[in-house]
Amino acid sequence: MRVALATFGIDEFAALHSTCVGAGHQPVAYVYCRSMKPKGRTDARAAAVAGRVMEALPPGMDLLLPGTAEGLADGLVGYRLDLLVVYGFNWKLPVSVLRTPRLGVINVHSSLLPRYRGPAPVLWAIRNGDTEIGLTVHRMDEQFDTGPILAQRGGIALEEDVTPQRLWQRVRPVLNKVLTAALDQVAKGLTGVPQDEAGASYAGFVEPEFSVVDWSRTAVQVHNQVRMFGFMGPDHAPVAEVGGRWLKVLRTRLESADGIRVQCADAPIWIVESAPAQPPAISC
Repeated sequence: MRVALATFGIDEFAALHSTCVGAGHQPVAYVYCRSMKPKGRTDARAAAVAGRVMEALPPGMDLLLPGTAEGLADGLVGYRLDLLVVYGFNWKLPVSVLRTPRLGVINVHSSLLPRYRGPAPVLWAIRNGDTEIGLTVHRMDEQFDTGPILAQRGGIALEEDVTPQRLWQRVRPVLNKVLTAALDQVAKGLTGVPQDEAGASYAGFVEPEFSVVDWSRTAVQVHNQVRMFGFMGPDHAPVAEVGGRWLKVLRTRLESADGIRVQCADAPIWIVESAPAQPPAISC
């Protein structure tokens, strides 16, 4: 099959590429999302990543940086695609894109669908205290993460101090297996298994007020809140009022540790890493 790959980083492009080649298929183009929304301005981070992707681009491979979803559809037509493989693309793809490849579009989603549909499945898994995540490859339709499932696999552990880099080391081998299985399903003309709506849940963007620690929550809830923001990076740490001063809470412990002890709704928690912060602009 002739395939195009749409994802969000160098490692992800490389993983999709090697998996497709290993399964006997031919990647012919990469697609990188340069803005959060179609017709949006290219942000600084996207521009930097696009530059690194171009440096790592395999010889003879095209890189598409569409400004609109309709432009993406027009740009893909000339590649005579059998399949588009998506993993973490920011935009909702319109019908014009979904219908361009001969065999449609498949998506790699970081959860065991139908659980945690939406843009932030890993964040919600950490927030909810899940001990592991999974990967699902499904056919894309006009809704978010609702199409028939081609392959899925769980058992990817979420460690206590989870980071994107360490999690990727666990995700990478599973991605190879689950995508290889899904490509085989597509090549055989199989449509996939419809999702069970009874088990569906949605993992949307984190609400702004969740960036403020509420000490009336349980210790475990606060700890997982801090872990979730820690996964996003220190610039996204939640803020909390402690002893009359505001802090960015970077790391916490549920057991006695060197740091600041704070009483939550059901038990104490220890802030073991923090930094000064300004009071939040939103109401607490």
